[in-house]
Amino acid sequence: MKVLEVTHSLTSQGGGVAIAIQSLGLALADRGVEVAFAALRDSGTSLPGWASFAPRFSQPAFPKKIVPSADLMDELKSSDLLHSHGLWSAISLAVSSHGRRTRIPWIVSPHGMMDPWALANSRWKKRIAAVLSEDRHLRGAACIHALCQSESDSIRAYGLKNPIAIIPNGVGLPERQGVEGRVTSVESLKKSECKTLLFLGRLHPKKGLVQALKAWHSTLDARRSTPPWQFVIAGWDQGGHEAELKRLATELEIPWTDIRDIEPKVPISAFSSQLSGFSLLFTGAAFGEEKDALLRSADAFILPSLSEGLPMSVLEAWAYGLPVLMTPECNLPEGFAADAAVRIGAEDAKNAESGKLKAESCGNIEGGLHALFEMSDADRVAMGERGRRLVENRFTWPKIAAQMKEVYEWVLGGGPKPGGVFGPVK
Repeated sequence: MKVLEVTHSLTSQGGGVAIAIQSLGLALADRGVEVAFAALRDSGTSLPGWASFAPRFSQPAFPKKIVPSADLMDELKSSDLLHSHGLWSAISLAVSSHGRRTRIPWIVSPHGMMDPWALANSRWKKRIAAVLSEDRHLRGAACIHALCQSESDSIRAYGLKNPIAIIPNGVGLPERQGVEGRVTSVESLKKSECKTLLFLGRLHPKKGLVQALKAWHSTLDARRSTPPWQFVIAGWDQGGHEAELKRLATELEIPWTDIRDIEPKVPISAFSSQLSGFSLLFTGAAFGEEKDALLRSADAFILPSLSEGLPMSVLEAWAYGLPVLMTPECNLPEGFAADAAVRIGAEDAKNAESGKLKAESCGNIEGGLHALFEMSDADRVAMGERGRRLVENRFTWPKIAAQMKEVYEWVLGGGPKPGGVFGPVK
């Protein structure tokens, strides 16, 4: 069985989707699946960890988000099965055109791009793309992969009747070194130590960072009598949103700095001590060792998103033993049920229409921040450990790859219908 994992971007521009595809493919290879990767060529930073599975990049034709190029079509010819990740790009037309012509089946993973917020964003452009290519891509799929029940519901609401396989994203478990340290050193932590709340991901309006900064500002006075906290925003900019966040921080008079502008460079381990005068830090994108260092140095994690498929960043935070603040729109209700996360921002997200936030209130995020600040060190550590156990039990890549392999075998006619596949709907 040879499977081609194909998407718009397999670099940093692809965000968590690119990381998920890479991790899934490598885990499938460990289970004996012959895997290859293909994507459009873009200007993003290459992801580390490809080993011998270097992706093949194809130059897109003009206009690049609609018409697939000849070399991209060539990449599709030698596979038994195509697994298409993401929507609204030249990939959709390439996969559906090639699949129909050769009768090679394909699977589509929307990765949250069919959620109501996502569909409402740039609505008219997506309607045009749907007519030109996307509806054929979706309706012709042998199976659609949903990350959670909420995404499955959105797929059905779109009118699709295909079989749906509900399989979550996974995450790698880091070694306990540094993670265990939070447990063993809790009693020795000084009350004056500066703690870190981390956001790590794509800097985009849907991530809710505008609302998070307003809530952060409103809690500044209340935190002056408690151990200080820093808000670290790490991630790659999209569409100039980082500059918007910096302007907002300046308007709100939040003391901030960008560590990329500091000479000599400040190591992550020195954030709390050398940069304690700043309430907000911007670090830029972090991958590999830098990402690992950020997660190991953090005390809590936040994702105030208005729309997600199933966020890799939250799973990674739990894997590192971090307590998490997140919205219900992150589609990880297991985290609330396991008491591994604090619920924030629900009312803000409910008022998100047409891709823009109509409500100015940040009360729910502010309440979540206060709940975090009032926790003892031991309570924060215990919450993070519950998240780690949740990941160990349900969200490791070997378990996810085993489920996906069963779907691949079923689509190719070599196995029974997996229990996690529902439909088709008549």
